[in-house]
Amino acid sequence: MTNAAAAMPAPAEKTLADLTEGEVLAQIFPRLPHADTELLGPGDDAAVLSAADGRFVVTCDMMVQGPDFRLAWSTPHNLGWKAAATNLSDVAAMGARPTALVVAIAAPPSTPISVILGIADGLRDGCAALAPGCGVVGGDLSASDALTLSITAFGDLEGRPPVLRSGASVGDVVAHAGRLGDAGIGLGLLFRHGVDSDGVPSSVHADALKAQQRQFVDAQLAPEPPIHLGPVAALAGATAMLDVSDGLAIDAGRLARASRVGVNFDSAALGARPELALGGGEDHGLLATFPPDAALPAGFRRLGEVTDQAGVVLVDGRPHTQGGWDPYLGWDGAVG
Repeated sequence: MTNAAAAMPAPAEKTLADLTEGEVLAQIFPRLPHADTELLGPGDDAAVLSAADGRFVVTCDMMVQGPDFRLAWSTPHNLGWKAAATNLSDVAAMGARPTALVVAIAAPPSTPISVILGIADGLRDGCAALAPGCGVVGGDLSASDALTLSITAFGDLEGRPPVLRSGASVGDVVAHAGRLGDAGIGLGLLFRHGVDSDGVPSSVHADALKAQQRQFVDAQLAPEPPIHLGPVAALAGATAMLDVSDGLAIDAGRLARASRVGVNFDSAALGARPELALGGGEDHGLLATFPPDAALPAGFRRLGEVTDQAGVVLVDGRPHTQGGWDPYLGWDGAVG
């Protein structure tokens, strides 16, 4: 190699502005997983899926740069993985098996194509790890000032009735599967230590934090909810269930109001830091109620019981102020 050749700069990576939509999709599609239920996948006006049950569940969720994630903290792979995880957990909370995702991405034209391909890889790996057989069967691309991911997820009830939030009865056992509070701890660490001296999110500081506190940071940026336990809970007789996305206390309140019952948590069952377990959000575990005589399926642990105090969340018999995540509160407008 000559000195002149060695000094030549690497060619600049192409951005979304350099490519047509068709050229971008041609790079994305090979990275995405096929769904086991897929009869016709991406490329037509709509996908065609098999639904042997005759019914399906459907949900959607959006992730917007700023209020929902910071690019200084999350890798593109993190974003794809988390977008999959947050939607798969909603399907699982209905007692259904996730079957397919439809993904829409809006991004600034200056976005390097590697960012979009990294998101696709995260979607692929998230589906493979959390819900094998679930695939991406379509979507859309558009331009936006802020990177935005919108996911629609589908699930198969496999002949079972859906598990609703409204089915809990007085005396039922309250149980949970998955992490509690780790994602909230991770977010707090990122806001304290993943920023520079001016408080601006920093990838350098975030990387250093990940090396020291990976358990908590990963719980926030790339959660691993127990998706497979949704159908397991349904088969075990769960009377009510929901995904804990906004915090245990606030989501328990939603279940309590829907079922017109109360929830009493045992603080000793919440771990060494009950307030973090109750107030942290985005772990995406499954909160479920079971009949008093039901055997809890492996992976679920008892946290308390259902009471007759409609809509009230208690801890050790005392009312608890519900905190948690609210997308309209606390965001300072920063994009990061």
